[in-house]
Amino acid sequence: MTSQTRTAITTGDGVRIAYRFDGDENKPVLLLSNSIGTDLHMWDGQVAALTEHFRLLRYDARGHGASDVPSGPYSLDRLGRDVVELLDALGLQRVHVLGLSLGGVVAQWLGIHVPERVERLVLSNTAAYLGPANQWDRPIADLLAAPDMRATAEMFLHNWFPAHMLRGDDEVVEGFRRTLLATRREGVAGSWAAVRDYDLRRTATLIHNPTLVIAGEHDTVTSAEHGKELAATVPGAGFTVLPTVHMANVEGQAEFLDAVLAFLTEQS
Repeated sequence: MTSQTRTAITTGDGVRIAYRFDGDENKPVLLLSNSIGTDLHMWDGQVAALTEHFRLLRYDARGHGASDVPSGPYSLDRLGRDVVELLDALGLQRVHVLGLSLGGVVAQWLGIHVPERVERLVLSNTAAYLGPANQWDRPIADLLAAPDMRATAEMFLHNWFPAHMLRGDDEVVEGFRRTLLATRREGVAGSWAAVRDYDLRRTATLIHNPTLVIAGEHDTVTSAEHGKELAATVPGAGFTVLPTVHMANVEGQAEFLDAVLAFLTEQS
């Protein structure tokens, strides 16, 4: 297996987007797109299994990780264009896409707006809509007024993982906590604005790439019902419910990988 440390591109609006490859460059590329409050390391536990079949392209969304953190609200269109510009810069015409949470929203955008760049889509723990919009204004304002990310970090962790993983010093949870605490508030607030303003309930019907929707049975962020509704909207989409909270790739890693690999490697 070949691997590469993080490098970066610069988007048309001057934002540096960090990325890295893992795996054999002769294998098909699988792009991984992350949730708010994480960086590309949210997939570390799945890299070994996924690189048996794919060359992985991971990136830090704007506002996160080693990417730049512009101030002000972000839009879903801008987050989607960041991915398109990344693919263009790397000379990649078509890739599989796996996105979780906001990463799954970005993956939906790609299927709607640039379907010719996508082979297969996996939309995990995500939704076509998380409104009404005004419910996001207070959390955004409170976060930007807070002295640090501590309260927000704990809120995210309790939304992402089951209680048994939050007790004690679970090494995986601690890694996510460190990432959250190192994330600048402007990046989370900007991304929340993208969540506030998006609504793909109608346009998701335009997705015609082969699609699998994965939901968490106990997910309180993007519920199993959100996943069911999304799968019913995307023509021909498959639907799988795992016995997890929000971070299905971490909590239910074996079942998650089984579902993802069975879908991405099946013959057309």
